[in-house]
Amino acid sequence: MSFLTLENVTLRFGGLVAVNNVSFHVGKGEVFALVGPNGAGKSTLFNLISRFYDPAEGDIRFEDKSILKLRPDQVPSLGIARTFQNIELFEQSTVLQNLLVGRHRHAKVGGFAQTFFTPAVRKEEMEHRRIVEEIIDFLDLQPYRDKYIAGLPYGIRKVVEMARALATEPKLLLLDEPASGLSLEETQDMIFWIEDIKKHMGITVIMVEHDMNLVSAVSDRVLALADGKELAIGTPKEVQSHPEVIKAYLGSSGLDDKKEGAKK
Repeated sequence: MSFLTLENVTLRFGGLVAVNNVSFHVGKGEVFALVGPNGAGKSTLFNLISRFYDPAEGDIRFEDKSILKLRPDQVPSLGIARTFQNIELFEQSTVLQNLLVGRHRHAKVGGFAQTFFTPAVRKEEMEHRRIVEEIIDFLDLQPYRDKYIAGLPYGIRKVVEMARALATEPKLLLLDEPASGLSLEETQDMIFWIEDIKKHMGITVIMVEHDMNLVSAVSDRVLALADGKELAIGTPKEVQSHPEVIKAYLGSSGLDDKKEGAKK
């Protein structure tokens, strides 16, 4: 049984075909990367999985059940969390407060009890804070714990957004360009964290990323896209050496130059 399956998925915006008959599956515990030029349809696939868009054709199944009838706000309850290209945090709240927002799907105590802050509410709040503090420690966010998002560097904001997604305790984590805008040192930290998220937390990861060093370091398999279509799927090495992938990135002249170099 596949953990996540996209089957013959197509999405159109008027006359534009953003995703064209794309199929792939992701196994439990896998790090799966989506790569390709800008406009290839990578983030659009994330929006389809997150249920922001409805496919014109095809099906999306998570743990062997179709999710096409779900609203976007129902997706986190399945155990699917995501980050965004454009960071979506509450800038006038602290790091701790932003992470506690990620605990919302685990709230079990009703509004009446919360109004009077009953023992059950206090117990639940302590559990939420325990989990959030563990994530803060895991991602080395202790120095920023009580700082407002608005005053934090871009790289730290990226980590905080990933931390908030982890606070939901996901089974599947969608990372949309996690290394975008990061320094080399921050990217190296991201590599370690993604590896630990897989190995120690047991979370399946799907990642949209342009940094091929990061992709090669952490990915089990890679799907390359261009113009909404699948070009190649396989290990990072297999995909990077695929002629259609080289052509999409470098153009036909770049592919010819590579072939000439190989002959020499």
